Parts: sequence; C-alpha cells; structure tokens
Amino acid sequence: MTATPVRRVLICEDSQTYAAGLSRLLERDREINVIGHCETAEQAIARLPSLKPDLVTMDLELPGMSGVNAIEQIMGVLPIPILVLSGHVERGSQTALHALAAGALDALPKGDFDLGDPDSAAAHALRQRVKLLSAVHVIRHPRARLKPRQVSASWTRQASVIGICASTGGPQALASVLSRVSAAFPIPILVVQHIAAGFVEGFARWLDGEVPLDVQLAVAGARPSRGILIAPEGAHMMLNEHGRIELDRTMVAGPHRPSGDVLLHSLAGAAGRNAVAVVLTGMGRDGAEGLRDVREASGLTIAQDETTSVVFGMPRAAAECGAELVLDLDDIAGRLQALQPAGQLR
Repeated sequence: MTATPVRRVLICEDSQTYAAGLSRLLERDREINVIGHCETAEQAIARLPSLKPDLVTMDLELPGMSGVNAIEQIMGVLPIPILVLSGHVERGSQTALHALAAGALDALPKGDFDLGDPDSAAAHALRQRVKLLSAVHVIRHPRARLKPRQVSASWTRQASVIGICASTGGPQALASVLSRVSAAFPIPILVVQHIAAGFVEGFARWLDGEVPLDVQLAVAGARPSRGILIAPEGAHMMLNEHGRIELDRTMVAGPHRPSGDVLLHSLAGAAGRNAVAVVLTGMGRDGAEGLRDVREASGLTIAQDETTSVVFGMPRAAAECGAELVLDLDDIAGRLQALQPAGQLR
C-alpha cells in the first residue's frame, strides 16, 4: 500500500501567537507537517530553497515587503502553491484579488475559522483545502508578454460570441489573455470564473482595471455586445435563442453555479458554428462537456495547454473532449484577437 504523502507547510505570519495557533490547527491532521514559521516575507523567500515546502500560507500585512509583492516574487522565481490567510482579506476585497492575480491559489479571511477550536467544521475544511492546494503543480507567473502572438493570415474564423470558463488560477490567466485583446474588439465575451463567495463583484471591478475592454456583471435580459460579461455569484449564465442573457439561480448542473458547461452548452445552441468555447486553468472538468457541444455544433474550441495552466484539470478534460486547439496563453490571445465578427446570432 502506498503511504499517504505528508504535506510540508511553511507559515509566513508576523504574529507568533497566531502562527503557533495555526500550526496546532493544521497539524491536527497527521498528513500536514508545519516545517517552519517566518515573520517576514524576506525570511520566507530566503528559506524556500532549503525548506522546499509543498505550500506556503501568506499573510498580506507584513513588516518590510508586503505579502502581495512576496507572492509576485515567489511565483516569478520559485513557484510554490500559496494560500493567503489574512485579516485584511475581506469578502470582495481588492487586496485579495491582487494576491490571486499575483499567483496565490486561494485567499481566505482569518475570521473564517477559530484557532481555539481545531476540531470545528471550518478548521477541518481549512486542512482539507491545504492538502488539496499543496498537491497543485504551479507555474511561473504567466503575464510576461504585452501583445498576443501574431496568427497566420491564412487562419480565418468568424464568431458571434465567445465563452470562457476558468477556476483555480483563472484570474491571472483571464487577465493575461484579455489584457491583450484590443479595446475595439467587437465580439462579446462571456466569462464563468469559479471564485469564493463574496468575491465576484470585486473580481469584475478588478478585471475591468486590468483589460482594455469594458467588464460588467451579466444582467438578465441583456443583449451582449462589445465587452466582457461576468456570470454573477450563484447564477448560471446562459445565452438564449434570441441572443439575450438568462440567469438561473436554482438549476443544479454539477458542483458549480455558475457552470462553464451550462454557459458553453447555451452558446452551442444560440450561435452554432459561430460560437467559441475556451477552457482555462482549473481543478475538475467543468466546461469540458459544454466545449464538446460547441465542437459538435462546428464552433471553435480551445483549451489552455499544460505548460501555462496553474492546474491542468479542466483544460485536460476539455482536450479529451475534443478541443480543436490546445494553446498557451499567448496563442489563445492571438487567436481571439484574429477572429472576425460573424454578425447576428443564429
């Protein structure tokens, strides 16, 4: 029988009291070993090569270098799964979104769990999250280029609507791709991003500041035009046969609401061969079946490649479901920018 791996965790936290309590809470699970505590980001960065942790918990308010700057440096030089635990991470906070964009896998408020109750459901959920994230293969921060790669003039495709779905690692991947699409891009883009409760509105505002196109939360009855629409929290986003947005807050369709599968399935029906489905980094397989529907309707289907995916779960499933193209983020941006508007939805 294969032994269960023990996850090695490094805590970066300026409060010794909090770090000691967090260590006790995490080590309640025999599969987690806290291998060190650093009070500053500089100390953590210096010790990473020798300690080789599987995961770093990172506070954001630290003496000296900030947690966000530390995340950017770590993910650019020695990528390691990072879980932000901070009293400055409130639901919807821009600080948390900057941390996610810098490469952190998740961001949780310290108030979500009580260090004095290590056997609570919240404490158990935190330990499970730590074990899950520590097994993720992470990459260097992908936002290195300023322009999409040029696409051969012989490659021509038309589209009337683009659907993109993403999960873990999605904020930085979406920003990386959509920051390279011009402000004049005429084809509407509908996005499903799996993100913690309370963060969707802040995520939309953050992305709006990162990309040239206008970003808004989707509203029922709207007809998508130029710009990016984000599925609101707790609602499936769909495009109906009349080319208008529908939102459903009751339908169960897999583990996620909003669901990438639901969105892409609706695009296959509404736009047919003029639909584009893009599945980006994330755990699980949401979006894969919807991408298959778009492929069967003769639309364009794209999955992010393994090299640039923070988590090659959703894109792998999409590739297995027949994605026409499996591309890195630069090439995805290039293909989208090269699309020609097809006019009205069918």
